[in-house]
Amino acid sequence: MRPTSSSIRGTVTEAVFGCAHERGDRPALIDLGAGVVYSHRRLAEEVTRGASGLVRRGARGRQVAGIHVDNVAAHVLAVHTVIAAGLVAAPIASGNGRMGDLLIRLDARFLITTPGLAESSLQAADDSRVRQVIAFGQARDTVDFADLLLLAPAPLPSFDPSVQPALRVEDGSVLTHEDLIWRMCELDKLVALEKSDVLLVTWPLVSTLALSTLIGLALMRGSLVVVAPGLAAQELSATIHDFGVTVLTLLDGTVQRV
Repeated sequence: MRPTSSSIRGTVTEAVFGCAHERGDRPALIDLGAGVVYSHRRLAEEVTRGASGLVRRGARGRQVAGIHVDNVAAHVLAVHTVIAAGLVAAPIASGNGRMGDLLIRLDARFLITTPGLAESSLQAADDSRVRQVIAFGQARDTVDFADLLLLAPAPLPSFDPSVQPALRVEDGSVLTHEDLIWRMCELDKLVALEKSDVLLVTWPLVSTLALSTLIGLALMRGSLVVVAPGLAAQELSATIHDFGVTVLTLLDGTVQRV
């Protein structure tokens, strides 16, 4: 019997990565644009070790961490690392010209970015109460995410998933762990993902709630996620064939089986 929203208990981290070690080195996430591949085990380990590193560096429950990245793989890793650390993930769209003001309104204390956006992220951090800027790679005046993974393990916080905030979305509302899991399970009623599925995600990194819900669901079910934002129409058929895609995102924001 497939788990339902009422049968899934615990945190987003437990729901999404609870079976990751059993799935081992099976590919979980392939980002064609960023040129990275994560297995289920590696993704889960980097999320938990990165979260532990954030705690070591002073992260405290319910603080907000802004996420300003330029690829989906970084978005997924950042969102789940922040959530696992007991913080609130607040994705920020690239090109937001008033990011410093937004970080002030959020009272953000951390900002996670990618090297290509590090300069604008640092400028926004200087205008806010952000104390640490973390980058997925080396960038001036930032902490390399890889360094978080090397810190001595720290216990991750425990909390009530029914009230613990997890994700701030585009309209300014905040979803708890329980809210986000519910959304994943409601979506699963429509797409019914299985571990044998290959999901091709072509949505741009704009609707962060839709991306977080869909990719979180796919990882929870053990599906393979292939990310290719802005894939040209002439490349779509070849990509579907090459990866054996079974489920596809559409431009109208829906998801369908191939």
